[in-house]
Amino acid sequence: MPKAHIIGLGRSGVAAARLLKKQGWDVTLSDRSDNDALRQQQQLLAADGIQVHLNQSFEPEKSLDWVVVSPGVPWDLPALVKARQMGITTLGEMELAWRNLNACPWVGITGTNGKTTTTALIAAIFQAAGLNAPACGNIGYAATELALKGFDEDRATPEYPDWVIAEISSYQVEASETVAPQIGVWTTFTPDHLSRHGTLENYFNIKASLLERSQQKVLNGDDPYLRKSLSDRWPNACWTSIKGKSELLGNPDKGVYIEDGWAVAMGEAVVPVDALKMPGEHNLTNLLMAVGVARLAGIDKAAIADAVANFPGVSHRLELIRTWHSIDFINDSKATNYDAAQVGLASVAAPVILIAGGEAKEGDDTGWLQTIEAKVAQVLLIGDAADAFAKRLEQVGNPRYEIVYGMERAVIRGAELAEELEAQVVLLSPACASFDQYQNFEQRGDHFRQLCLEMLPE
Repeated sequence: MPKAHIIGLGRSGVAAARLLKKQGWDVTLSDRSDNDALRQQQQLLAADGIQVHLNQSFEPEKSLDWVVVSPGVPWDLPALVKARQMGITTLGEMELAWRNLNACPWVGITGTNGKTTTTALIAAIFQAAGLNAPACGNIGYAATELALKGFDEDRATPEYPDWVIAEISSYQVEASETVAPQIGVWTTFTPDHLSRHGTLENYFNIKASLLERSQQKVLNGDDPYLRKSLSDRWPNACWTSIKGKSELLGNPDKGVYIEDGWAVAMGEAVVPVDALKMPGEHNLTNLLMAVGVARLAGIDKAAIADAVANFPGVSHRLELIRTWHSIDFINDSKATNYDAAQVGLASVAAPVILIAGGEAKEGDDTGWLQTIEAKVAQVLLIGDAADAFAKRLEQVGNPRYEIVYGMERAVIRGAELAEELEAQVVLLSPACASFDQYQNFEQRGDHFRQLCLEMLPE
């Protein structure tokens, strides 16, 4: 019986463990953490014959055939390097999913920002066309959950989707060397995750490797870095531009652009851009990439138009929570870096009360600070980055901030200031990771939502 070890007791790790167990593997799983929720999960997995070690770091053993890594585990972890040196097959959870699901075509979406909205919109379009095309990866299902979902011992062969629509982060690309989508999408590229990947060049090359393996490519031609770095690399790529046909890179007959208020793909008007009920130019970019993917996949215009018109957006990305006393409270918790936060802030009506902070990342904050100066009446600073952000605002001559540290105080104070300063929006757009106070950006956004709904009187 082959033997596998799964690192990480998150959603993807649990699905990977269950999948391999159903396929006849001897499976163990480990996690460095230990809490009540993990212990409950440990008991459930034990009932299925999967041994779980909590509060324990992975150490490779010669008896192992495979090590499967959850997305949050660094690929250059010394224990993983050692496992590879010992000849143990080491793969990411996304790679495991690919090995089980590559009989059906994939759309693989990567990029620094814009991945989630683009992924969700692509999945909505494919589903409007009657296809079984679930979103997975960093959105929806863990990728191995789809493989597990299709595995049934009563059938001779597993039943899998028509398409897999996968949001694939740089962490997942790095640990998935053979994932080769039918259609690859690159949304944006700005400095991020450099504490993990080391250099901007390494981060870029990791993402580029996914597109290199993709049969067809859709690229955001309005992203300055992609435009500069990739203009000649893939001559048959489908480039997009919200600025019109004249700004397209590559073959204009293969591109997607806006003309007279319509998204035009491969020379044919497909859908009016005002059908998308999401604010911001960046969402027009996301729309063009989704339309490009859909047309490359052969989806008709009617299904595209229907999906776009009914698309509700995604949680934690410019998500309107409620309107209180004519003030919109908007959750943009997914804005975990300066560029994403700048885009979110630029998309809402001024003046704004901005809630920002968390676990700070490296990056260029210039554009973000300029947009704050132009649109923000007051910044409320939370989390570990609060003091550093306050100092940075002082450095650029902006004294309009308060340090509140916690989300509860931020919501209360945000409501007070919005009325006092006649602000139209209270916006949570942190420009930071969430790990100082929350498990992930979703938990942070959910807490903001809960507080807005519970603490503001009708």
